[in-house]
Amino acid sequence: MHEASIAQALLEAISAEAKKQKGKPIAAKISCGAFSGVNNESLCFAFEAISEKTICQNMKLVIQQKPIQARCKKNGHLYIFDLHKPRCPKCRCEDFELLPDAPLLLEEIEFEEK
Repeated sequence: MHEASIAQALLEAISAEAKKQKGKPIAAKISCGAFSGVNNESLCFAFEAISEKTICQNMKLVIQQKPIQARCKKNGHLYIFDLHKPRCPKCRCEDFELLPDAPLLLEEIEFEEK
């Protein structure tokens, strides 16, 4: 389960930022691409388990899966790729390229108000 190593990296990053901000983190927003293979429930479970008795205990993780994007090779149109309808929505062309998957990002940390 690679979610455990992701959870560990998130815990370290959030803890370091909490130390800098001198605050208690209560929520974090994470985004990742559709091909990342991240299971939201597994990541939340792993984070909850390893954050016990740390400054991050009881934090809420909000995970947003970014959709796959494609570019039509005929007209250059960018669109959200649908595996069941692999055509450009503008010209119905099936000649496309998939764009790189969105990376896993820690986008935002919310801290307890002082």
